Amino acid sequence: MTHTAHIRRVDGRDRPLLLDLFCCSGGAAVGYHRAGFNVTGVDIRPRPRYPFPFQQGDALTVLADLITSGGIAAYSTIHASPPCQDGCALTVGTNRAMGWGREHVQLIPELRTLLDASGLPYVIEQPNGKAPVRPDLRLCGEQFSLGVLRHRVFELGGWTTDQPPHLRHRGYVRGWRHGIYRDGPYVAAYGAGGGKATVPEMQAAMGITWTDVREELTEAIPPAYTRWIGRTLLTHIRTGAVAA
Repeated sequence: MTHTAHIRRVDGRDRPLLLDLFCCSGGAAVGYHRAGFNVTGVDIRPRPRYPFPFQQGDALTVLADLITSGGIAAYSTIHASPPCQDGCALTVGTNRAMGWGREHVQLIPELRTLLDASGLPYVIEQPNGKAPVRPDLRLCGEQFSLGVLRHRVFELGGWTTDQPPHLRHRGYVRGWRHGIYRDGPYVAAYGAGGGKATVPEMQAAMGITWTDVREELTEAIPPAYTRWIGRTLLTHIRTGAVAA
């Protein structure tokens, strides 16, 4: 089955519509747009800096309503970046330091059920750690010559792609760790203090210019990741090489 519903021609090109769930400020969305998609975002919080059409609401409820109503037929694919789960290796220390606690609702099983029910190819993104996603793809900033490492895993539903090599890191992430300060080619785009990146440093390191809100930058993935994913996914959609 070829998922080519709701195709719009922009600049002479067909641009399938992608639903961006838990969209935050749009790091993933910008990458997909650069790959050739039109994007609509959904997030439970207001996201005034999100650079594409946006709907505020609970992502799971919005997705369930689209499936029930048939509105999901407007989309060709779905990306979801649910909140980092309890015990995730990248956020436990930061959450404690910021006073956020460690209570997280486990959203991925229900999310996956809905994504499968949509009949569309999809991507679920999570940090490395204990998140219960299938690591079909692993990406790192060094693969795109970025100033952050920001390792992420991606579960791919209804389609596949090859894993690119995980390149050797060029050095340390700048900052204090276990009482030792190290300089390095990468900045720590999370938390505050201890040599962590400034807002301008995070923007430059990840290629994100449309938001200067620290919380949004610390949650974002670099657009380079989803531009790479999106190009392959777009080929699958256009050729019909996705599972129905």
